Amino acid sequence: MEGRAVQLRSAARFTTKLYAGRARAIVDAHVRRNEFARLSAVGDGDPYPIYDRIRAAGPFVTTPTGHLATADHAICKEVLRDRRFGVEPEGAPRPEPAFDRSLLTRNPPDHTRLRRLVAPALSARRLADFTVMLEETVGRLLDDAGRTGSFDVMPALAEPLPVAVINRLLGIPDEDGAVLAAYGETLGGAAAGFRSPRHARDVMVAARAMVRLFEEVIERRRADPGDDLISSLLAAEGEGDTELRAVELVPMCRMLLIAGFETTVNLLGNAVNALLDHPDQWAALVANPALAGAVVQESLRFDSPVQRTGRISFDDTEIAGQPIRRGQWVNVLIGGANRDPQVFDEPNTFDLARTDLFDHLAFSSGIHRCVGRPIAELEGSVALRMLAERMPGLHRAGPARMRAMPLVRGPLSVPVAVG
Repeated sequence: MEGRAVQLRSAARFTTKLYAGRARAIVDAHVRRNEFARLSAVGDGDPYPIYDRIRAAGPFVTTPTGHLATADHAICKEVLRDRRFGVEPEGAPRPEPAFDRSLLTRNPPDHTRLRRLVAPALSARRLADFTVMLEETVGRLLDDAGRTGSFDVMPALAEPLPVAVINRLLGIPDEDGAVLAAYGETLGGAAAGFRSPRHARDVMVAARAMVRLFEEVIERRRADPGDDLISSLLAAEGEGDTELRAVELVPMCRMLLIAGFETTVNLLGNAVNALLDHPDQWAALVANPALAGAVVQESLRFDSPVQRTGRISFDDTEIAGQPIRRGQWVNVLIGGANRDPQVFDEPNTFDLARTDLFDHLAFSSGIHRCVGRPIAELEGSVALRMLAERMPGLHRAGPARMRAMPLVRGPLSVPVAVG
């Protein structure tokens, strides 16, 4: 009985804190008119006018909690590359494996060690191993989708493609991969916080179930190694300065699954959405499918899947005349930086012919630049090229429906018709 009472008190505290925070956010956005709070409250709306106002206000704006935010491209790039900033406070305790985000939340030297272990399997040199598989998978998905004459891009193409790639990369059987992807989607949906006590419970259940399933997959690979990344990581397991700790293996796999899924799903969804909004650019791709790589880069700039990240200052410092305290966070607004008119000509125009495509920060920058960038770009290029080749008459069959922000931006649904 006493244990039940403790659970109820804990649930009551959590619920009170959750809804009190939500109430403060409403006040900050609509009463105090804090632009950063408005960005957090934009939901499925258009964030880009808010980024413009944040940029116009100066190099930085102050968040309701006393931290900083910037949408200035040059400053964002400087913060991302500056070793005076990190992704977690110095000496921060390691979270439990179910919520550990591996190298995404590690500063050097742990970040350096973990990245060196996983980078070779995700390098550009390994891309040839995936190209045939990608083309076969995309072809099958488009064949299935095109049979009815209309389909939704997200469940038909954007979601199953990265699942197939992650399964191949990690050596996960398809049936386990489908379950892990469902868990990953639940966890990815909590990136901006919990929506309700029920949502928090669902996320915790999914997180722990994912750990158990990965542990089972890892044990099978331990007994029967293959040519997959999990087997490679197991071979690097140990306690030395260059080795992978046993406790780090599940978080590494979890990070690769969630990061690889979220980024690529929303890259593909945002790219198709932008192309359908700009028929002249779709026509250009149909006329020359080799432009698929340019579509990927311009989509990443124009509507970044990851809209923001954060860095914490290790020391008292200053950037662009702004004092930054030790322990103060800087919110790097990637989505806003990628439409900075000081860097991109006509930044609100989706243009495959622009010459500044590769200046975007969609994959971050510096030592934390996305380790899976080459394979994500390849997935996007193959899928968009084959979509243009096989379905040149593609057009909308209904309005797109966007997911709620603020951290990740992409469609929940993009209904299309083939001809």
